[in-house]
Amino acid sequence: MAVTHSLGFPRIGAGRELKQAVEAYWAGRAGLAELMETGRQLRERHWKIQSHSGIDLVPVGDFAWYDQMLNMTALLGAAPDRFGFQPDVLTLDQYFQLARGNAEQPAMEMTKWFDTNYHYIVPEFDRETRFGPGTEWLFDEVEEAKALRLNPKPVLIGPLTYLYLGKERQAGFGRLELLPRLLPAYAAILRRLHAAGVHWVQMDEPILGLDLPPDWIEAFAPAYAALAEAGPKLLLATYFASVAEHAVWLKSSAVAGVHIDAVRAPEQVADFVEEFPADKVLSLGLIDGRNVWRTDLRRALDLAESASAALGERLWLAPSCSLLHVPQDLELETSLNPEIKAWLAFAVQKLEELAVIDKGLRLGRQAVAAELAEQERLLLARAQSPLTHDPDVKRRLEGLSDADFRRYSPFGERCPLQRERLRLPPFPTTTIGSFPQTPAIRKARAAHRSGELNEAAYRDAMRAAIREAIGKQEALGLDLLVHGEAERNDMVEYFGEQLAGYAFTKHGWVQSYGSRCVKPPIIYGDVARAKPMTVEWIGYAQSLTKKPVKGMLTGPVTMLQWSFVRDDQPRATTALQIALAIRDEVADLEAAGVAAIQIDEPAFREGLPLKAADRADYLDWAVKAFRLASCGVADDTQIHTHMCYSEFGDILPAIAALDADVITVETCRSAMDLLEAFRVFGYPNDIGPGVYDIHSPRVPAGAEMRALLEKAAAAVDPERLWVNPDCGLKTRQWPEVEQALANMVEAARAMREAKSGLESAGRKGALKRA
Repeated sequence: MAVTHSLGFPRIGAGRELKQAVEAYWAGRAGLAELMETGRQLRERHWKIQSHSGIDLVPVGDFAWYDQMLNMTALLGAAPDRFGFQPDVLTLDQYFQLARGNAEQPAMEMTKWFDTNYHYIVPEFDRETRFGPGTEWLFDEVEEAKALRLNPKPVLIGPLTYLYLGKERQAGFGRLELLPRLLPAYAAILRRLHAAGVHWVQMDEPILGLDLPPDWIEAFAPAYAALAEAGPKLLLATYFASVAEHAVWLKSSAVAGVHIDAVRAPEQVADFVEEFPADKVLSLGLIDGRNVWRTDLRRALDLAESASAALGERLWLAPSCSLLHVPQDLELETSLNPEIKAWLAFAVQKLEELAVIDKGLRLGRQAVAAELAEQERLLLARAQSPLTHDPDVKRRLEGLSDADFRRYSPFGERCPLQRERLRLPPFPTTTIGSFPQTPAIRKARAAHRSGELNEAAYRDAMRAAIREAIGKQEALGLDLLVHGEAERNDMVEYFGEQLAGYAFTKHGWVQSYGSRCVKPPIIYGDVARAKPMTVEWIGYAQSLTKKPVKGMLTGPVTMLQWSFVRDDQPRATTALQIALAIRDEVADLEAAGVAAIQIDEPAFREGLPLKAADRADYLDWAVKAFRLASCGVADDTQIHTHMCYSEFGDILPAIAALDADVITVETCRSAMDLLEAFRVFGYPNDIGPGVYDIHSPRVPAGAEMRALLEKAAAAVDPERLWVNPDCGLKTRQWPEVEQALANMVEAARAMREAKSGLESAGRKGALKRA
């Protein structure tokens, strides 16, 4: 009989209880005991959901107050020395300071978890990094699960993935050198788990899906040979990509089991089943943990039956990866179009699908004939539904030509025209787009949605918020203003609600980072725009000031990546459909006199396939989608884009190919290190490196920001430098925003004065020499 297990479950709660509890604690509205009790209740509830769904081994350690990688840092006692915390008695307050910073120290760096929209806290390493006793939280949670008579399977980030996804904070050494020091700390954790009665431990090593350097690959076998001696059986879990190239050594390694992603890469199953050792288990990820569509149960059962014929009871069944990346329960969606709802499966429903596969494998297909027939009926209904197809959209795509993907003139010719039109000073200051979503704004939006606030009153409320944002920016002395996005609930959802082909949930929340949750739209059909989406709001903002106001849009790749995307046509086709809709909006903004238009693409890097061999195709269509959206404007209209919390060094040719006039990027947490890649590449257009971290409540001084700008000016031509925060300000409060922006403007002015002084001294020197 196959063992069923889960690699992880959504931790925020169906009603975002974890978010609310954490933020109440941060704000001082709730105490530590109250927060801890919320966490305990959520863990118990989620374990019971999984157990009642038929899961034999429930994951423990997938719960995190902020992030699972940060949890691993805390468990290993590896908090950076710069914070001065005592690792073995790290408090929850100190844990949060690692993620959010404090008055003395900026937060640890944050970046994307592989090709998902989840962000993790990047471990920091130097030669002196210690690993040893850390927090007791994991061991406490194991005891909680055992007290509920559950069979716990602790989930750990594997040692190679933990090191590889970290970052050296000291020159002259490589973090792989720390492995001999790290392995004893892991072994100590495993021994404690074994002593607590744990039989299986899941070791997540998703970096095996990447194109790893040889020395990292060679480190796996001896590392796990050492860890296997610690006691519990180890299930080495991979996901997000094929690891077929590692099948031979994984099958001969010391681990007791291997998990592979049979959704993203079903072809790899044959490589593992063939001559699979008799003393190991093979776990197949048969249910998509990354998307919300129903599983083709017949196809999944075919794969399971084929593997079972060779493996027997050595076959385990699971979702492809942690269910962290999907909403919790579809049954909460009482207002979703019933036809579309019938095509979907959230975390709870995915476990039910897994149970059908398990039952069919144990009792035969006849035992699940009704479930298979119903699933097949729903899949066919979706394929044939008129909701999914729009002939007009298809005709527009077929009519595109090369000219639709090019600006009229190169950047060198456009730039002087844009500067003449905008008349901005050196080191121009701007923001990324959003300003604080105050309680008043949220209350007005909620009242409007519920019908308590009529359309006219709602528009008045949003206009008042826009007036406030424009007034504050003018008072601060910012140069290129934004309207603040008061009317927007989310940078993707807002646009998707106005586009055909998108569906929306009320409770479909997933975690993005920390307490930040998003509700991804569901792209079920062809995408088209019916009418202008932003022109009225941007036009109103521009009417309030003589300074230029940026039009603010979300780019096609981000609209794609941050949605649950239809799986019945190529992603490239869907991206181009979205790009056409954005192109229409860009044209309307330009016609309304908007001189600068920002098309945000923070998810551009995120969509990059994990395997290098697959990247050229993605970058080709991703660049085309952005250019289709942005290239229909005149030379004197300035196109901006924004990207954040990603490494860009390996895709800079593609970023340059976007041909945006200005790119703003997150560089603060990396202390401007990212700009070195732009310098080496010779990035040709304007760039705005973020000078302060908006994900932390910490407000850096103007001198600190100026120091970052001076470092940036050493890597990028100062004539091409913009000054801005590293991301939008939606999640912050006005007092900290105003102080931080005042300091930012002060830093920019200091840079201008220094530049002016140098130019004046140069002119005097030239006159003297003459």
